[in-house]
Amino acid sequence: MGLVDIKARIRAAESAAERPEGSVTLIAVSKVQPDDRVEEVLRAGHRVFGENKVQEAAGKWPAFRESYENIDLHLIGPLQTNKARQAMQLAQSIHTLDRPKLATTIARLAQELGQCPDLFIQVNTGEEPQKAGVLPAESDAFIQDCRALDLPVVGLMCIPPVDEEPSMHFALLAKIAARNGLSGLSMGMSSDFEKAIAFGATHVRVGSAIFGERDYG
Repeated sequence: MGLVDIKARIRAAESAAERPEGSVTLIAVSKVQPDDRVEEVLRAGHRVFGENKVQEAAGKWPAFRESYENIDLHLIGPLQTNKARQAMQLAQSIHTLDRPKLATTIARLAQELGQCPDLFIQVNTGEEPQKAGVLPAESDAFIQDCRALDLPVVGLMCIPPVDEEPSMHFALLAKIAARNGLSGLSMGMSSDFEKAIAFGATHVRVGSAIFGERDYG
């Protein structure tokens, strides 16, 4: 498929949803992808990337930043509090703010560092016990708590259960965001990003459809 095809599909989905062209940001998820594939996408002019692990991001992006300007890095995987400082120094956005301890850690570090990435609160829309994220019923209170800590919360993020129709999860996330005055919606991946755009996604996270299948070997 590749980058050009995905961008064309995003434009078509924006148009179908009667949304302005360019209203959806494509995050090219480069986790576990070899550097040559990532560089190919950089050479094509794309600058917005997503990584799951702080350690992998730290081993990859400082070197790329020396050769390519304006890289916009998004951390989209679970974040341990002991990796928060490194994450905040590496990334422009963190999509997985999911618990009070992480919120207070980021708030303290933001004071220390004098800066903070944009933050998306992860909502566990499927209420899956094995998955991170704030439960939908607790999301309003958690958003208020994060705002009280002066955190730059710009939106919400979700990963729908694999065996359920994602649209109802996208609709739920959009509803929670709207009632809390949040404009950012990080939702939709390779298999369902067009549906996510129909429900208002502002950021879609697409990996294998751009780079090819990951080799976890």
